[in-house]
Amino acid sequence: MSEKAQRNRTLTLTETEKKELLREAISITSPCNIDDLRDRIINQDILSCSTFLPEAFIDLLIIDPPYNLSKKFATTSFTRKSETAYRQWLESWLPGLKRCLKETASLYVCCDWHSSKAVQTVLEEHFTIRNRITWEREKGRGAKSNWKNCSEDIWFCTKTNDYYFNVDAVKLKRRVIAPYRNASGAPKDWRTDANGNFRLTHPSNLWTDISIPFWSMPENTDHPTQKPEKLIAKLILASSKPGDFIFDPFSGSGTTCVVAKKLMRRFAGIEIEADYCAMALKRLAGAAADKTIQGYHEGCFWERNSRTPQKTKEVKKPKPGPLFHLSEE
Repeated sequence: MSEKAQRNRTLTLTETEKKELLREAISITSPCNIDDLRDRIINQDILSCSTFLPEAFIDLLIIDPPYNLSKKFATTSFTRKSETAYRQWLESWLPGLKRCLKETASLYVCCDWHSSKAVQTVLEEHFTIRNRITWEREKGRGAKSNWKNCSEDIWFCTKTNDYYFNVDAVKLKRRVIAPYRNASGAPKDWRTDANGNFRLTHPSNLWTDISIPFWSMPENTDHPTQKPEKLIAKLILASSKPGDFIFDPFSGSGTTCVVAKKLMRRFAGIEIEADYCAMALKRLAGAAADKTIQGYHEGCFWERNSRTPQKTKEVKKPKPGPLFHLSEE
């Protein structure tokens, strides 16, 4: 194994740590109540335990299932299917979670362009689709005979027409390049702070301010499809209140649960891979002391690379290397 770069902050686990951490994971083999699940990681397959979950306990459901691609996840693999077969796979577990949602619950389902059509088809059979978020996932070497794929979708749905959405919690702090002033010379819909001129804007369904976790970011793990904490924080802040219950049936390295904990929500996550459960449990232990979310400060989300860390009084972070944008805040 090659030596890691000096600034590498990727989470690591020894075999001893894994064994100790996995003692905190649970499995569900009979009907349970919300107290059994609260703030727990469940080391199990969603298909083996969904029938044991309690009724109407979820305020916000965040789902990041395997996309319709051939992909290896630790000891398990997902094989690309026909669109019909992928829809059938989604139908095998997604509708069963509906009974677990409160009447006011919302859900977000992640996918890529290959699987987006199938996901939409299944969702519109069981829920009310409100929007489709597309976020820029800038990574990869490009393609020679096609457009480089650097975006993913998130379908926003609700169980009923009575749902919670807090737009003020997810405003974007955007840099003002050509600031306008009114007749008196005062700033027009913007303000100046130590980092420059900014205005707060309402969020759209096109997100270009997200950086996927790099090895130089403390949230990074070796999970192959890890979602950024900043991305999940937007979903949680928009569609839940402090104390609400957030549920993730494909929790991977635990990003949804970690962000829920940082934002004072209750949570539970299901993950079939023991190694990923251990990663999640270690991250959750760290979240008790460090509640920062890169790119989210002072109640708003900062446009990517717009906030200069050395100008703030917060915890100092290493200066970025030439190829990585640590200053995403």
